[in-house]
Amino acid sequence: MTGCYLCPRACGADRPKGAFGYCGMPDQPVVARAALHYWEEPCISGTEGSGAVFFSGCTLRCVYCQNHKIASGQAGKQISEERLTEIFLELQEQNANNINLVTAGHFLPSVIRALTGAKRQGLTIPVVYNTGGYEKPDQLKRLEGLVDVWLPDYKYQSPVLAERYSHAKDYPVWAALSLEEMVRQAGTLSFDDRGIMRRGVIVRHLVLPGCVSDSKDVLEYLSDHYGNRIYVSLLRQYTPLPHVAAYPELNRSISDEEYEEVTDYALFLGMRQVYVQERECAKESFIPAFDGCGV
Repeated sequence: MTGCYLCPRACGADRPKGAFGYCGMPDQPVVARAALHYWEEPCISGTEGSGAVFFSGCTLRCVYCQNHKIASGQAGKQISEERLTEIFLELQEQNANNINLVTAGHFLPSVIRALTGAKRQGLTIPVVYNTGGYEKPDQLKRLEGLVDVWLPDYKYQSPVLAERYSHAKDYPVWAALSLEEMVRQAGTLSFDDRGIMRRGVIVRHLVLPGCVSDSKDVLEYLSDHYGNRIYVSLLRQYTPLPHVAAYPELNRSISDEEYEEVTDYALFLGMRQVYVQERECAKESFIPAFDGCGV
């Protein structure tokens, strides 16, 4: 990663020599938690749990981030690629439904080597790539044959909102391009006899307070371009944490009316492969403890 260009920021940081780029991370993986996780979509977590590996650092740094402690690098332990391979295999031994790579893009070379090693040593469960959606398609191509299920966010269709809340005016462009590559790799949707996804794409969209119009634009784009080739997960879990104080419009939960307007619009568009959330999901208790468990 000499001159890092893994993400659209293309900051050019010489991470092997100790430079920290926009993601704030060294070149070796930093992991904050590796454990069974039960709060993903039903076809990901099931009853056994998803083997979630939470990587520290982030290329977006959204102002409302629900995982801000790890996104900002305040938690996590640097590990070797060999240890990462071991973690994948340990999660499989715990009967995880899958390996869930949460925000791994800025460690992509190490993740590729660790996954390759794990598969050689007997990793057989599906691999889920869980991302904020700010990715480069040419980097995602390197994961072909290693990732089975894609779980990207599609945060905004508006460059104005993307700039204000994620400091990435170009987010809609990269989100669209990376999703196209994910759908290409995923191919036909596939589930096992328990309803756990084996191959496919689930696009997540977090409904933000005051942003219903943009949420509708996102849904319209997804419906027009992908129809029933993907699943969509409409997240109601936005929690106004203390660090959004500088953005008063975000310093509240979304209303029932806002969420219902978005879900009703999905139905209006004819979307049927849609996950919705209950109101109680908007709680801090749904944010896991980034305490180094399993690392």
